[in-house]
Amino acid sequence: MCRLIGVGDNTVDTYITSRMLYPGGNAVNVAVLAKRLGHDAAYIGWLGDDERGDLILSSLESEGIDITHCRIIKGGQTGFSTVETIDGDRVFGEADDGVCHLLHLEKEDYDFISTFDVVHTSVYSHIEPQLADLSQASKLLSFDLSQNHEQKYLEAVLPYVDVAFLSVSDVPKNKQEPLMRHMHTMGPRLVVTTNGKCGSWVYDGKEVYHQGIIQVEAIDALGAGDAFAACFLVEFAEGKIIPLAMQKASQFAAKNCIHYGAF
Repeated sequence: MCRLIGVGDNTVDTYITSRMLYPGGNAVNVAVLAKRLGHDAAYIGWLGDDERGDLILSSLESEGIDITHCRIIKGGQTGFSTVETIDGDRVFGEADDGVCHLLHLEKEDYDFISTFDVVHTSVYSHIEPQLADLSQASKLLSFDLSQNHEQKYLEAVLPYVDVAFLSVSDVPKNKQEPLMRHMHTMGPRLVVTTNGKCGSWVYDGKEVYHQGIIQVEAIDALGAGDAFAACFLVEFAEGKIIPLAMQKASQFAAKNCIHYGAF
């Protein structure tokens, strides 16, 4: 059994049409979804002492996630984003990071983090100034870049990362593999790219692997990428070969599309 911790961002996804609130955030989702796969999981993040913060914390507790190192900021506001689902795809609107940007890890946090097999964080976590220390405390550090592949940002992040996730939906098809290869030269052991219905790719420095999507009647694609990441990370950390880890991750991501919200 693998142990995974999510560090950084959290948000409440606010669905405009249904007027429903769902706990979320890349680091939150990956931790919860790893737990649902049967692994020990924890989350560290900064939240406000408001209703959105209460929703996230109570949801994490109900999922069995260790939240002992979370910080509650008195008078602070927890982040949110507005979401609409159009043909099964999520479309984001207004958003606010809330107190996430106040994240500052202390020695006790790094000591706690060092007990996990996988550490996952993201571009939304405002953690770049602490990545060197986080990398030192991590056995395997995963980072979700979302769609940010600007050269300066890659140079600032990738030297500290073991597994880099990137959405390449905005990258021309003929430039996707060269980008993966370029990113790999900057430090990561693995570069993982996803592109919606086209599937996913992993480059390990020797070979590019491709995995197609699993077809389902999608209700809501929110969290599908996080589900893929969670499953791939725990499978890879447990020693599964890359194609098998990708296959399992694709199956798990598909299941995550048949309900609203990331979890």
